[in-house]
Amino acid sequence: MTRFRIGEAADLLGVSADTVRRWVAAGRLTAERDDHGHRVIDGVDLAAFARAQAADPDAGAEFSSARNRLRGIVVDVRKDTVMAQVDIQAGPFRVVSLMSREAVDELDLRVGSVAVAVIKSTTVVVERAAPTAARGRAGG
Repeated sequence: MTRFRIGEAADLLGVSADTVRRWVAAGRLTAERDDHGHRVIDGVDLAAFARAQAADPDAGAEFSSARNRLRGIVVDVRKDTVMAQVDIQAGPFRVVSLMSREAVDELDLRVGSVAVAVIKSTTVVVERAAPTAARGRAGG
């Protein structure tokens, strides 16, 4: 059974450890003590909580087959005469999109704008991350 310490759960949810502690104190998220007295959250419970907290798709999503929608803030726009690069920070994730300059201008995308990155792909690579403790060890 995978269990996460408060800080690990916070990293996965994109919030502070204090926020997770408040959710535990309020009974919104269940935590128990491990053999060392640290509060830990069961992985299945954390996944269910994350899914329940997920925002509803943006308006218009019901008219799209794309299910991966990341709402964020535009943090960089680089344009040349034909193409443009738009960087969106969606929580802890950076999404980079290459598109025509015309599209950027028509959407009026600027640094500070709110945008939704809609991702539709037949190829999504999924990797299993190493446990946090293993990543932090030297020489690993």
